Amino acid sequence: MRLLLIEDDIALAEPLAQSLARAGFAVDVLSDGLEAQPAPVFTDYDAIVLDLGLPGCPGLELLRQWRAQGVTTPVLILTARNAWHERVDGLKAGADDYLGKPFHTEELLARLQALLRRAAGQARECLSVAGLTLDEDRQEVRLTNGEAVALTGMEFRLLRYLMCHPGKVLGKEALTDHLYDQHNERGSNLIEVYVRRLREKIGAGYIRTQRGQGYRFGALDNPLIKPAVNPPVNPTE
Repeated sequence: MRLLLIEDDIALAEPLAQSLARAGFAVDVLSDGLEAQPAPVFTDYDAIVLDLGLPGCPGLELLRQWRAQGVTTPVLILTARNAWHERVDGLKAGADDYLGKPFHTEELLARLQALLRRAAGQARECLSVAGLTLDEDRQEVRLTNGEAVALTGMEFRLLRYLMCHPGKVLGKEALTDHLYDQHNERGSNLIEVYVRRLREKIGAGYIRTQRGQGYRFGALDNPLIKPAVNPPVNPTE
């Protein structure tokens, strides 16, 4: 999931961006309202964390402009302006959630995860699709037989994005745009590598290749879906 953090307090923005990255988000950081204005119009972010007291253009005005332009990206306002009437103004301007400063990072992460699950049409406390359940805190997936499988950071990002878009054909370029921030190098074959690794861990058939188009996360009733089989242990190793 690619996230845009708009915060002019560098002392807060840098460590927060690092915490969000450790939680499996690709994070772009901007600090100026004018610079941030076109960002969600030209980049398909999965969520935005928005401060209100920004130089250039206030956060509330930015939000109103985005909604008027048809930007539907979930927005969480993160601000020191936390009076009840300010929270009401933020929600009426189009925010999906509102969190006052000071805050606990764990609460921000929980709210972002809830926003993304709702955007994906999931009301449950965990992302669960096609018999697989994703533990976003542990970054592991529980298989249909109950086994918990640990994921690397990029495997977790990829599986979470696929599970948020079941049944949709997702091209490599679209996947890359949502899994990497603007500073990451994006090798053309990396998505193929991580898809192969995920298939080895969760079982063949969940991620189907649409030749010339991309990948599609399948449904459980797909007859191609088979449980993952752990490779035999070589006693000489």
